[in-house]
Amino acid sequence: MIGGLDLRRAARLIVAAVLALAPLSAYAFELHGHRGDRFLRRAARLIAAAVLALAPVSAYAFELHGHRGARGLAPENTLPAFAVALSLGVSALELDPAISKDGVVVVSHDARLNPDITRGPDGRWLNPPTRVVRELTLDDLGHYDVGRIKPGSEYSYRYPDQKRLDRVRMPTLAEVFQLARRAGNAEVRFNIEIKTSPEKPGDTLSPEAFAKALLATIEREGMSSRVIIQSFDWRALKAVQALSPAVPTSYLSAQQRFMDNVAAGKAEGSAWTAGIQLAEHGSVPKMVKAAGGAIWSPNYPELSADLVREAHALGLKVIPWTVNKPEDMARLIDWGGGRRDHRPARFPARGDGAEEPAAAEADPGGPLSCVLQGFPRRLLRAD
Repeated sequence: MIGGLDLRRAARLIVAAVLALAPLSAYAFELHGHRGDRFLRRAARLIAAAVLALAPVSAYAFELHGHRGARGLAPENTLPAFAVALSLGVSALELDPAISKDGVVVVSHDARLNPDITRGPDGRWLNPPTRVVRELTLDDLGHYDVGRIKPGSEYSYRYPDQKRLDRVRMPTLAEVFQLARRAGNAEVRFNIEIKTSPEKPGDTLSPEAFAKALLATIEREGMSSRVIIQSFDWRALKAVQALSPAVPTSYLSAQQRFMDNVAAGKAEGSAWTAGIQLAEHGSVPKMVKAAGGAIWSPNYPELSADLVREAHALGLKVIPWTVNKPEDMARLIDWGGGRRDHRPARFPARGDGAEEPAAAEADPGGPLSCVLQGFPRRLLRAD
């Protein structure tokens, strides 16, 4: 058994190894390898495999999650992006579902067609306001191309190395599951974020109807044991827990301008948290516990050592998201305390964190867990 101090040291060594190897493999993972020959791609994969092979030394020091597939390398939330992520040996695919007019669960980060990545049947870029996915049938959605980023957009500057493709359609969730099967990957898991919103109720189904449709697809595809469902909308998580208690749920929280589902400064409280209010419970960990949650996934700048200790004392796993800097990773590892734990410490590059399903049953109070949502930018440029 590895002690907590040794575990944290080993985890830091893993991070250092990843960053040190970055210059050798930084651009080796394009869809068609146009930036490197076959030898380079094979060498880069061996480097990644070597780093991952070090995981047992540090009791699974980190886990690699492909955020929206691998959007730094391929069009986000598409089969090409998920294929790239699988080829790199990720541990989990992070994705966002939407539901079409005819009730099909598709994969889309946005409730509305994103004008930065969507071209219409005429090949032209869409202009806002765009249509919501729930107004379109699966056949309708098949006429839109999501394989390129709009030139000149802020998104295009953030991901200059993303492979631009044509004739790429919005996939169904079932197709993503089937892709993993065809790849022969029986281990990869799926972090699925429900994006219902009390502020825009007309853009999606209700949280309850959304959860029901999503769970039906997951169960039909036989993937219930390989998913975790997360959301800022705790009403959706409440519905998931009622319908499928065995499916792990992760309670996302943020108190920022871009997202505030806690609403600490509002007398009326939050519409996001299923009636569980900060004023009544005193802290976000206590809110998650009151909601029946086992996993709390906060925005990492809002986290402190005291909050980690409080959450662990309540029996919660803590999985912060949006961590990019090694020094932040190291600090989060240190906050894990001195307990021994066979569960991984994970390092996020961006996005909404989620623990592996089995972790919900692990002994609480162990080292802080983090999720690597995407690949370190210096390594793979695939946030």
